[in-house]
Amino acid sequence: MTLINKVNLMEEDCNYNFNVNPLEEKIATDTLERYSGSTVQDFQPYLLLTNFPRYVRQFANDRNLPILEGSMFSVAHSPEEKVSILDFKIGSAAAALIIDLCAFLPIRAALLLGMCGGLRKHHKIGDYFVPVAGIRGEGTSDFYFPQEVPSMANFLVQKCVSNVLDRQNSTYHIGITHTTNKRFWEFNENFKSRLEKTRPQAIEMECATLFMASYYHKLPLGALLLISDLPLGKDGVKTKQSSEKVYQEYTIDHVDKGVKIMLELDATLNHQAKGVFRGARRRFESPKVVISDS
Repeated sequence: MTLINKVNLMEEDCNYNFNVNPLEEKIATDTLERYSGSTVQDFQPYLLLTNFPRYVRQFANDRNLPILEGSMFSVAHSPEEKVSILDFKIGSAAAALIIDLCAFLPIRAALLLGMCGGLRKHHKIGDYFVPVAGIRGEGTSDFYFPQEVPSMANFLVQKCVSNVLDRQNSTYHIGITHTTNKRFWEFNENFKSRLEKTRPQAIEMECATLFMASYYHKLPLGALLLISDLPLGKDGVKTKQSSEKVYQEYTIDHVDKGVKIMLELDATLNHQAKGVFRGARRRFESPKVVISDS
């Protein structure tokens, strides 16, 4: 039998109903360009999300890249590494917005480089925290799913996170984070009592929203958090001085780890038999090439 190479578009890829609202997509991409100062075409397949302009500057300066700024976000793109980094500011509302906008781009995966308060006595400032899930205490995630749906990080992304941390012999903790929309909670005894009852290992302001929004849009997303303070301990609440020290000591390493995780994800996702994209985002999948003999 003679081998004949046939190039066939998979039938399911040709006929899949993507159900994309063209107006919604246009408004989303227009908004992203306005808020970021960047064209959507410049965004790379892998997206680092952060709350800190310093992280964007570190990423850009290390690669001699320009920083683009819009009315809300700042962003830098590294086509060579296929990675973009974007500062979306702070809080669950901003977290929901950035996922709602970026869901219309062919982004293969995203990772939050954020900070959290460590809630265990054995935690130390500078340790990393890998959240597997977030307690939905912020309210914003209710717009995506009812409360009985758990807020989970994407397993494949978090697996790549732990792989990189293990290879670098980094100290890290795995557990559940409490996502709150109350920034100044450290002196609220009722709130602290709730933390004791629900037993999260960390606290921050974005993870549960990011996990729910990305799950809704079928965009793989995880998080690598840096423990920046120990708010339940004596003198553990973050101050101006302690915050600056954390930035100076850990920014370079945190950003570097984020890029390495994205590169590992790229290698991992390239071996996915069913492709990378799911749901309506499958329209971003390249046509499959099938080599058959007949």
